[in-house]
Amino acid sequence: MMSGRETVIAGSCSFSGIKPIMADLPYPPLQVREQNRGYADLLGVDYCGAVSELSAIAQYINNENRLSCSKCPAARTILGLAMAEMMHLQKLGELIVLLGGSIDFAARQRDGRQRLWTPEYLTIPEHTVKMLRADIEAEQAAINQYEQHIRRINDDCVCAVLKRIIRDEEYHIMILDALLQEEAHS
Repeated sequence: MMSGRETVIAGSCSFSGIKPIMADLPYPPLQVREQNRGYADLLGVDYCGAVSELSAIAQYINNENRLSCSKCPAARTILGLAMAEMMHLQKLGELIVLLGGSIDFAARQRDGRQRLWTPEYLTIPEHTVKMLRADIEAEQAAINQYEQHIRRINDDCVCAVLKRIIRDEEYHIMILDALLQEEAHS
C-alpha cells in the first residue's frame, strides 16, 4: 500500500527470459595440470584487474540500467552480455582455486603488489555510441590480455578455457558492433 507520496515509475522493458549471450560451443572441463600460484595470479588479473570480467560485468550492468527505459532492445542485449561475463568470472574463480590461488578481489602484479578492484576501472560515457565503443574497446583489451596470459601459462587445460572465453569475447564484439551500427543509423 502506498502512502500517496511515493512515485511509481513503470519501465516498459521486460528482462524475463534473457540468457547469457555466448558462442554456441561447449566449455572445456575446469581442471589444471598442477597447482601454480603464478598462473592463479595471472587469472586473478583477468578476474578482477583493470581489464577483467568483474569490470566488464559492472560496466555492462551500468550501461543496461541507463538504457533500459529508452532503448529496451539494446538494454536486453547488454544484460545478456553481462550474464556471459558472470559465467566467465565463475569459471576463472574456479580455475584460480584449482591452481592454489585465492578469490579476494585483489589482482596480484608481477612485482608482488596487489590492487583491489575499483570502479575507477570503468568507462561510463553518457552517449550511447560512445558507450558501445567503450564496450568494444574493453572486449578487445580482454582478448589481448587473455592472449598474453595464454602465452605465459604452460597448462593446456587452463589455456583451453581461456581460448574458449576468447571466443565469447569475439562474439560480444560482433554483437556490440551490430548495436553500434544500429545506433549510428537511428
